[in-house]
Formats: sequence, C-alpha cells, structure tokens
Amino acid sequence: MQQHTSTSEKRRTHLFLVLSGIFISNALLAELIGVKIFSGEALIGLPGAQIPVLGGSKLDFNLTAGVIIWPVVFITTDIINEYFGKAGVKKVSVLTVLLILYAFLVITIVTGLPPAPFWLDVNSTDAQGNPFNINTAFNSVYRQGLGIIIGSVVAFLISQFLDATVFHWLRQFTGSKKIWLRATGSTLVSQLIDSFVVLFVAFFLFGNWPMEQVLSVAAINYIYKFAVAILLTPLLYIAHYLIDSYLGEREAEKMMEEAQVEQ
Repeated sequence: MQQHTSTSEKRRTHLFLVLSGIFISNALLAELIGVKIFSGEALIGLPGAQIPVLGGSKLDFNLTAGVIIWPVVFITTDIINEYFGKAGVKKVSVLTVLLILYAFLVITIVTGLPPAPFWLDVNSTDAQGNPFNINTAFNSVYRQGLGIIIGSVVAFLISQFLDATVFHWLRQFTGSKKIWLRATGSTLVSQLIDSFVVLFVAFFLFGNWPMEQVLSVAAINYIYKFAVAILLTPLLYIAHYLIDSYLGEREAEKMMEEAQVEQ
C-alpha cells in the first residue's frame, strides 16, 4: 500500500513537472518571438484582406509570431487545471511571470554590452552583400519596450487566473464529462480579455494607438485564437487519454476530484 502511494506521488510530481515545463517554455518563447509580425494572408498565398474597421482604416490579418505557439499555453492551462486545480494553474503562472521578467532583465543587460569589433566586421554584410549591423539587428529582435513587457505580463496573469476560474466554474456543471465545453469555454473567455488588455496597455497607455486601432487589432487576434481553440479541442482528449493511462484511471479520477475542491 505504501509502495503504491509512493509510486502515485512520483507520477503526480512527474506529470506536474512535464506540464509546467511545456507551459513555461512555450509562454517564454512566445514572448521572445512575439516581436515578429507576419502576414496571415501571405502564408496561404492571398493578398491582404483590407477589412474596413473603425475610424476608416483597413486591417489585414497581421499577427504576432507568438500566436503560433500560444495555443499550447492555454491548452496546457486547461490540463493543469483539470488535474491540479486552480492552485496548480496559479503556481505555474506566477512562476512563469517571474521567469519572463528575469529573461527580459538578462536581455536588457546583454543588449547593453559593447559589441566586439571583429564580431561586427565578420557580420558587416548580409547574404546579398548589403551593409548589415548585426548589433543593431540583435538589439532590435530581443529588446522590447517597457509598455509591451508590462502589457504582456499583466494580460498573461489576468487571462490565466480568469481561465482557471471559468474552467472551475464550468466543471461544477459538467462534472467529468464535456471536456470540450469547459476547456473551450474558459479559453474563449480568457483570450478575449488577453487580446484586448495586452494591446490596451502596450499601445494605448504606453503608445500612441487610438482606441479604434486597439479594438480592431484585438478583434483580429481574437478571431485567430477563437478558431484555433476550436480546432485544437481533439488534443485535449488525446492528452486526457495519455495522462489517464500513465496515472491509472482510478488515480486520475481521484486527482480530478481533488482538483475541483475550492482552493
């Protein structure tokens, strides 16, 4: 009996470590690669959508590269919530924010270091022979404005805690059934807030975007997240199957019941 308990505890710990690792690495990567903006239309060979929006401007489906892997974050959030409850989500979310802030601190220090002359010389031209300043490029890629950092961190914390709360609330009605409903429902609510807050803080409060621009771009980002949340729902069932097989059905059910106790 004691050996069984020890094995179960080890598997719980291993599961939390793996899920936390997936969550943290993807959240941190999304922050770092988010400085690149790509064209969604060009990705599939189409011209810009030029959608009329508020204020008379037009929008294309231009998205931050971070959205490519961000769905992994909110899927992992739902899985952690399912087996470790709101407390588990809050722990990994706070840890992730601290690590993101640490990463930006290190980047700020590193980008301030004086470049070695030989490094500038050997990288003074690009592949086509055009003049190229690798130090400027390095700093441009890795540095982010204070507004973007604050906006992304605030939006991340609010959306994660909201996701955990809505997920927990929906599970009171669905029980262990209808995984798709509580996972997708919590994601759609939390990402609606996330899409707006990050742009509002970064570009309205700290930048020069008008509110119409914030709302328009937030809508584009949310449409993408909405679609991806629906498309990735089958992955939740696959993850549940693999985790239940690893833990054992009885242990998995016990963890999910404990996870739903208000913490």
